[in-house]
Amino acid sequence: MDEARRRMLAAATPGQPEAVALDHRSTGRVLAEPIRSVRDQPPFDASAMDGWAIRLGDPGAERSYRIVGESAAGRGFDGAVGPGEAVRIFTGAPVPAGCTVVIQEQAERRGDAVFIAGPPPDAPTPAVRTHVRPRGGDFQAGAALLNPGMRLDAWRLALAASAGRGQALVYPRPRVAILTTGEELVQPGAASPKPSQIFESNTPALASLIAGWGGTPIRLAPAQDDETVIAAAVVDLDVELIVTVGGASVGDYDLVKPALRRLGLTLEVESIALRPGKPTWFGRLSDGRCVLGLPGNPASGLVAAELFLRPLLNAWQGADAALKLEPARLATALPQTGPREHWMRAARAVDADGRLIVTPFPDQDSSLVSVFARADALLRRPAGAAPLAEGDLVETLRLDRR
Repeated sequence: MDEARRRMLAAATPGQPEAVALDHRSTGRVLAEPIRSVRDQPPFDASAMDGWAIRLGDPGAERSYRIVGESAAGRGFDGAVGPGEAVRIFTGAPVPAGCTVVIQEQAERRGDAVFIAGPPPDAPTPAVRTHVRPRGGDFQAGAALLNPGMRLDAWRLALAASAGRGQALVYPRPRVAILTTGEELVQPGAASPKPSQIFESNTPALASLIAGWGGTPIRLAPAQDDETVIAAAVVDLDVELIVTVGGASVGDYDLVKPALRRLGLTLEVESIALRPGKPTWFGRLSDGRCVLGLPGNPASGLVAAELFLRPLLNAWQGADAALKLEPARLATALPQTGPREHWMRAARAVDADGRLIVTPFPDQDSSLVSVFARADALLRRPAGAAPLAEGDLVETLRLDRR
């Protein structure tokens, strides 16, 4: 597993960065440069509450203050606040120099003056600034807020916007062509499939995964079991990666590798000690394009996609390609494993003590799409692992479930 992934990732080099606007269209893009703030945030001392600004050190309680102005968000008070004076202030507005803020619940306006009532017994004294967000309290000018390799989401976009950035350099989305093979496949929605045919489910699943992982999926029509047809389907594609589905084993109709050898295919991974997904392979064509061969069985193909396709797409985008494994407690005992690393479809839960619990599904047959649709994790069992008891720790890979 690790050696196969290492060989694949060695072929995935990020493309030339491009400038994009930092808005909803850049969600999911990976930064190719650091995002630094252009000024302090907030850029001034700001009021955290509606109320009254009075000079720091004024007695504050049980006293009337003359109202000399107002400070609102986007429109501050330009003058100075002297002893015995107050400025009406609103949340987010600039706090006049040398002032603190008294919340409006502790004050009563009386014409041109405001009466400040006594503060609660545990309130700070007027000598201490209250209800003021200091300049630069969130971040200061020049601070590195986001680093290269980070994937943009709503919160990071908000941070970049607060830092004053309208655009940034990001890595290009890798283009990924999906080619399925097999005479037995028929497109979903077909009116009258033959008794010996099955609906093709891999392409829509892979296209969804690729798009969610930052790539641009290109869906090709299923190819017949013919070397010439398979080679012709991909010969002129302008993509970084071709993902083939099916035709990856050693049967009489497994023609993908022979077809792509016509285009100069060199194998770097012929198969993997993996369950499910042993027929997974990886290579390069003579023009440098990469090819990832996935098994035709849906569960095998989707497990291999999580373990290899996702890291590849991350690497092409300059993001972290490591698998994010989490420890969890087993809900049931498991027998020892065989010579292949086993990734079991499983369901996560949290017990009464707040511990993560994982339950592998009893039927791990590689053709069962229904099991994968219910799973929200893959449970890793190393090759040659000893039996495990209920409550033992295992490694899990969380699946995206929204």
